[in-house]
Parts: sequence; structure tokens; C-alpha cells
Amino acid sequence: MALGFFAIALFLFLTLDSDVAPSSTASASAASSEGVEVQITYGTVLKLMHEKTKFRLHSHDVPYGSGSGQQSVTGFPNVDDSNSYWIVRPQLGTSAKQGDAIKSGTIIRLQHMRTRKWLHSHLHASPISGNLEVSCFGGESESDTGDHWRLLIEGSGKTWKQDQKIRLQHVDTVGYLHSHDKKYSRIAGGQQEVCGVREKRADNIWLAAEGVYLPVTESK
Repeated sequence: MALGFFAIALFLFLTLDSDVAPSSTASASAASSEGVEVQITYGTVLKLMHEKTKFRLHSHDVPYGSGSGQQSVTGFPNVDDSNSYWIVRPQLGTSAKQGDAIKSGTIIRLQHMRTRKWLHSHLHASPISGNLEVSCFGGESESDTGDHWRLLIEGSGKTWKQDQKIRLQHVDTVGYLHSHDKKYSRIAGGQQEVCGVREKRADNIWLAAEGVYLPVTESK
């Protein structure tokens, strides 16, 4: 069974230019509709949906025209876009491995699948609202603590599951990953701003949506 899931994930990585959602092949959505709880593990490829607006966390090889000038991160309105896939990775310097379950309070990294850069934040001002800028930065061999996000599960859940409300708090700036209905009008027309804010708000809530979810690795 684990081999089958790995094969699906490998197929996904080899077809990065395809806009066909992994969920149409074999995703958690089918299992979820059957009432099966789906856990998010390291190595999972997923889309994060902003609960309030239903936009997906998104990036593309377009730099910000202000602030850091790094690769921009936005909220994207359409479901079927391959630039909205992220790979769940452990923080730097940990022994965590692919297939491990992820507990609330754990520090994780999110790697943009298409460009291989990391979801990042810092003290630069975001373009529209002037909050903390969220960008994509680095690469396979370049990552730092600016890529570290603490997973905070809402409610009583202890390990991250699909359809569970979560917050992601940036470790360095303590800002929560945030979005709202403030939209870009030019280069990313129709896409909405993603930024960091230091207060807990309703606009901080995200859910794991479409993706390829690897099974939990059993301890031996």
C-alpha cells in the first residue's frame, strides 16, 4: 500500500507541467468523502485553502515589485492550478522523515512544488496592506529559519489531518499566515494578498485541501 502511494507521488513530481490535480488521480478527497480520516505527513503534496475566502495559497515565478523583491505569494481563486501545490517538509536539523505524522506545535517548512523555493517571511512590508511580507525564497540547498512555520491546530486535535482548521505562525516574526479580500489589480490581477499578521484573526485559518497524502509510516 505504501509503495502505491509513493508511486503516485513520484508520478506527480515527474509531471510538474500538468495542471491536472493529484486529487483526480488518488487523493485524500476520495477517502475523506468515505469518512476516513486522512493524516498529513512529511512528504505530502497539498494545497492549503484559506477558510474564509476559499482561495488557495499560491506562488509563481514573479517577483514582488517592492519590499524584498523575492518570489511573490498570493491567494489564487481557481482550484486547478499546479502553482498552488506545496510539499510538507520538516524543519532544518530534525530527524523527522517522510511519512511521519505531524503534531500541533511542530515547526515545519512548505516547499513550493514547481519552483522548489520555501514559503518565507520577514519584516519587509507586504505590498497592499503593509503587514509582514510573505514570499518564496531559497531552494533545495538554501533554507534558513525564515522558512520555519509553527503548525497550530484549532480545537482538540493533536496531529494534523485533512479538513482540520490550522494556523501557521512564522517562527522569526511570530506573524500568522494570513489572507483577506484585498486583491491585486495588475500583474497578479484577481489574486489576493497573502501576508503575515501578529494577531490571531478569523483570516488566519487554513485547511489542507487537494493533494497526494502519503500514509503514516508505522514505527518498527
